[in-house]
Amino acid sequence: MMDRKSFLKSGHSPSLLSSFLYFDVSFMIWVLLGPLVVVIMADYPMDAAQKANLVALPILGGSILRLVLGWMTDYIGPKRTGQIGMLITMVPLVWGWQFVGSLGELYIVALLLGVAGASFAAALPLASRWYPPQYQGLAMGIAGAGNSGTVITTLFANRIAQHYGSWEVVFGFALIPIVIVFIVFSLFAKDSPNQPAPKKLADYASVVKQRDTWMFCMLYAVTFGGFVGMANYLTIFFNTQYGLSAVRAADFTTICVIAGSFFRPVGGWLADKIGGIRMLMMLYGGVAIMLASVATLPPLAVITPLLFIGMMCLGMGNGAVFQLVPQRFQSEIGIMTGIVGAAGGVGGYFLPKILGNLKMITGSYTPGFLILSVIALSCIVLIFIVQNQWKKTWVGQGGKARLDQSTITS
Repeated sequence: MMDRKSFLKSGHSPSLLSSFLYFDVSFMIWVLLGPLVVVIMADYPMDAAQKANLVALPILGGSILRLVLGWMTDYIGPKRTGQIGMLITMVPLVWGWQFVGSLGELYIVALLLGVAGASFAAALPLASRWYPPQYQGLAMGIAGAGNSGTVITTLFANRIAQHYGSWEVVFGFALIPIVIVFIVFSLFAKDSPNQPAPKKLADYASVVKQRDTWMFCMLYAVTFGGFVGMANYLTIFFNTQYGLSAVRAADFTTICVIAGSFFRPVGGWLADKIGGIRMLMMLYGGVAIMLASVATLPPLAVITPLLFIGMMCLGMGNGAVFQLVPQRFQSEIGIMTGIVGAAGGVGGYFLPKILGNLKMITGSYTPGFLILSVIALSCIVLIFIVQNQWKKTWVGQGGKARLDQSTITS
């Protein structure tokens, strides 16, 4: 059993807490449009593809901006990067609250909400750089559990909109927690003394040229992309497929999102214990089975537990991927967090597009879920192919990128 005191003494708890809070409130804001789309439709009627576009744009914005925040994290430190990110995030919230007058403007607000999604690139290095390799999975899992902010959004966004008779007011309410977290973050977060030297563009190019970088991007595009994409789209799915009201559809989404949010640290912890690769192969198998089962579009009483289990696997998969990343790219964690995080955003962008566009073309969600299932299965095949090569190259590279033997399946 892990020595809790040893873990607490090995790092900086105020920074770990600040990292979690920053990520939590940012994630809450990032997915704001997911549940609200069903309410917004009353003012701006949308077809299936347009609804998918609206919930996908914040994910796309986050994907692009993570690269920027990843560079800033290495250059000016994760604390100042996080502070800047929160200040900029307030801009689309004020715009959405007071000034939106058309669907086109709402698309712009949606894209700007991506700044909140880019928080990954600062929040995770803030936590990671304080902790030794043996606690990376747990530390990154705790910080990354900030994706529980999704639960706050799905649970309360549509209720607030219904109570006040306006979806715009939800943007105004979202300003309250981000201002509070900004103050707490500024007071308690502290950059680790083990900050790497600022990276040059050539360093990014060097990392991008490595095959392992692209492997992690693919793996995270499916786990994190699957989680955030489903979190944003499930309210639309429950509303369209099962005729649930805006609030009830969001409530069912909350049930599913809870699994992915709170099991992320479990994924990191288990990956520390039994190996990240072994964990990922099992989790991708679970996701593939779940998606194939959902493709049959069973009754609501059946599909809800299926999605709960699937989101749990995706959440733990996020923790397992980032248990491996710091071991392989310890000195480039800022760069890799940005690049891999961006790939996760790309995955999250395409998931609603796949489901929404195929729904509009075929009239059914079945083809979309089947395609997603095949993508999850392909991840198992890729890991199986490369794991032996990883065993040969990761071990023995010294402190820079050492992989513990227990992480490798033989």
